[in-house]
Amino acid sequence: MEVVLLVKSFLGLVAILGILIFFLLYIPKKKKKKKAPKPSPTKERYGSDYKTLKELLQIIKNKQSTAQELASALDLVMKYHGNIHPKLGIRTHPDFDIYAEILLRICRHPNTNKDIILKFNRELEKRNEAYKREINDFITKGLESRGF
Repeated sequence: MEVVLLVKSFLGLVAILGILIFFLLYIPKKKKKKKAPKPSPTKERYGSDYKTLKELLQIIKNKQSTAQELASALDLVMKYHGNIHPKLGIRTHPDFDIYAEILLRICRHPNTNKDIILKFNRELEKRNEAYKREINDFITKGLESRGF
């Protein structure tokens, strides 16, 4: 009698397993909606004067850039890239590093002046209240590194 019970139990478990495998393989899965990737910013989207943040950083890094070129590059930074991503808790967003480099570079650039630095500083702080302290720290570091 025990052998018959074991065989019936085994066959019952095999039948249940077969039904579960059937549901797994033959019931159509719900289609996941694919999120459409955000279109990358392009000149068609923003206009003919659009430049990426890295292109603008190259203008700022160039020691031969004039004060007018610096001012126009910083205006484009504020126009298209002025809002920094929100902080991650108390840490800055990884994208803030490029803004920190811009701040240091404009402070150390040989053709910059106080008007360019102050205008950029004020606009960046106004748009990004959460980063006010970090912006001031990098401006201070940049000005101290000039060696005046």
